[in-house]
Parts: sequence; C-alpha cells; structure tokens
Amino acid sequence: MTRPVFRFAPSPNGELHLGHAYSALLNARLARETGGRLLLRIEDIDIGRCTPEFEETIYRDLAWLGIEWEEPVRRQSDHFADYAEALDRLIDAGLAYPSFMSRGEARAMIAEAEATGREWPRDPDGAPLFPTAERGLSSRERRARIDEGEPFAWRLDIEAALAHVARPILWDEQGSGPTGETGRIAADPGAWGDVVIARKEVPTSYHLAVVVDDALQVITHVVRGRDLFHATAVQRLLQELLGLSAPVYLHHDLVLGDDGRKLSKSRKDTGLAALRAAGLTPPDVTRMVGL
Repeated sequence: MTRPVFRFAPSPNGELHLGHAYSALLNARLARETGGRLLLRIEDIDIGRCTPEFEETIYRDLAWLGIEWEEPVRRQSDHFADYAEALDRLIDAGLAYPSFMSRGEARAMIAEAEATGREWPRDPDGAPLFPTAERGLSSRERRARIDEGEPFAWRLDIEAALAHVARPILWDEQGSGPTGETGRIAADPGAWGDVVIARKEVPTSYHLAVVVDDALQVITHVVRGRDLFHATAVQRLLQELLGLSAPVYLHHDLVLGDDGRKLSKSRKDTGLAALRAAGLTPPDVTRMVGL
C-alpha cells in the first residue's frame, strides 16, 4: 500500500507566522499519524520578492518547531523547465493564449462597461474577471507582438479548456470550504475566468507550478488553508488537461488576528522568530494555534 505523502509549501517572501505554524504542524501530525512522508517545497517563482534570507528563516523556524522533512527540498526556481514543458503542452493544444492587455487597460475596459450599467462578472474572491477580448487575436498578430518584445502573460482559455475536458471535474475534500462544503466537491473553474498560467519572464504561475510539483512529488494529500478552497477548481482543471493525478484535499481553519482577519506577511503580523525571541516555546505555539 502506498504511503501517504504530505507537503508544506511556503514562499520565502517574508517570515513565517502562526498561520504557517498551524499548517506545518498539521501536515507533520497527519504524516506521523498515517505513517506517511512529509516533504518541504520552497515556492519561490516570484524571484523579485523571494530571498535566500527568508528561505533560511523557514528552515530555522520549522526546525525550532520540531518539524522534520525529507531531503532534498524542492525549490521551484530550480525547475522552470518542468513548468515550461507543461505550458507548451497547453499552448500546443490551443488552450492558452498570450494576453498583452495591462491591468490598467483591463480596469479601464471594465469601468467603461460598468458605466453603461453592465454587471461585470467576478471571481470567488470578488475580483473582476479579466477581459477575454484577446482570445480572438490571429496567430500572426500574436507572433508579431511577441517578436516586438511587448509584455504579455499566458492565459488559460477557460471555455476551450472546459470543452476539452467535457466532463464534470470533482475533488475529494476531507476538510471543509467557507460554507462547510466537504466530501465530493464539484469544481467550478469557469468562475475564475481566463487565469494567468505563465508570464513572459517566468514560464509558470502559482496554479501551474503547484499541480506540476504535486504530480512530480507524488503528493497524495494537500493540506492547506481554507482561503485556497475555491482555487482548487483551477488546479483540478489543469490536472485534467495535463493528465495528472489528483490528490485528496484538506482545507483547514485559518488562524485569525485580533481584528478577525487572516494573518499576513504583508501586514507584519507576529512572526515565529519574534515569538521565539520573546521566550515562547514550541509547545506554546502549538497551544496557541489549537493543536
């Protein structure tokens, strides 16, 4: 019988906080209780914000918590070729297209449409869907603009992708979604529109990298925060398009701050290093996060 494989996959763009501690400790506990394996992945495709210094703090904080992981650690920035190969498969199948429209241009188009009374569709996070006007650009125009060095992002043609799969997309949820969804979940990737799957400079996005990594590392259980519940739909679609197996998902509670919002690196919430410096111990942190 195959051993369960779990993973903790932080980004080295800030210090780990209590929310990360909860997820890492939960993954470690589940791996231990099931006789499984725990892998550590460094998700550093954002090479502008991720730094070796923050990566070192991840190792230090996890070791302080008493978490052990298998070596070697997979660092995404070392595997761009894997993501480029998957991207090429989507492009060759006619499921992805280059989008040259800037965010500012998209906002202007959406504002103009809404000014006429049109209700613009929004994704599960509440953001307006990106305009799909560039789906119809000719191959010649696309190639000319790319050759001229115009900035662009590769977007998934969601309509073509759903037609390509042509069957319901499901996943097994052992945790729960924002409104208690659990069990066999029907994915709705169309709710996200034409998502970015790569950029001109980096041949991947979070969604594409994570499904490629999970498949290559044979991850059987993805245990992560509930804020990523709805994003699972996009990842399940990519798995279907690329012929990748689907892990079991468990979306867990979020650790919230005093204001009721989830903890965030950008908000400078109390990091594990600061808690350690203040004299707290790993058992203290474990109790603080409810484990």
